[in-house]
Amino acid sequence: MTETAAATAVTAPGPADGPGAVERRGRPRNAAVGTAVIETVLRLLEEGVPLGELSMERIAREAGVGKATVYRRWAGKEALMLDVMRSLEHDAPELAGESVRDDLVTLLETLRRRGLAKRSSAVLRTVLAQIKAHPELWREYHEKVVRVRREAVHAVLRRGAATGELRADLDVELMGDLIVSPMLSRAMFHDRAELPEDLPGRIVDAALEGIRPR
Repeated sequence: MTETAAATAVTAPGPADGPGAVERRGRPRNAAVGTAVIETVLRLLEEGVPLGELSMERIAREAGVGKATVYRRWAGKEALMLDVMRSLEHDAPELAGESVRDDLVTLLETLRRRGLAKRSSAVLRTVLAQIKAHPELWREYHEKVVRVRREAVHAVLRRGAATGELRADLDVELMGDLIVSPMLSRAMFHDRAELPEDLPGRIVDAALEGIRPR
């Protein structure tokens, strides 16, 4: 993970930053501090520290910052862990919006690159395994991160059904799972599985063969 990605994750506006939010006063946030905290959490998780043993106090101590500094950025561990997960995500790709096939390939290429980033994949498996043991945090992650990624695929499929590129009776959610799952399986659950450059196109073409109008 780059420092830019982590800094972006921890400085992105949240619900409290909307139009009705109270203006924050005082010194501006130091992005380097946020990056240090995120990197510290990732390091501790990689070392096998259980999520339940990661208190905000310990995280602050390991990161070399004050506890008050951490709490100014995150209300609690759940909010911090969401930003840790966001820091492992690639930025959403820009879609041309001209071809269903091309847009789906672009979305799968993002997952392929994510799988090739071996460090991120290893950390992500560790974090996911621990987060799933905390149902509320898992639901929050699914709503804020996973749902957004799934909706991007569904939007492309709905557009294809509306324009006639795909069958009008398409089950969008099922088809989205069928397209994304092969890449996720190789990238996240099979360490030795190859992720060649042409894999996104091959997956999409295999799926589209069954859902184009006949």
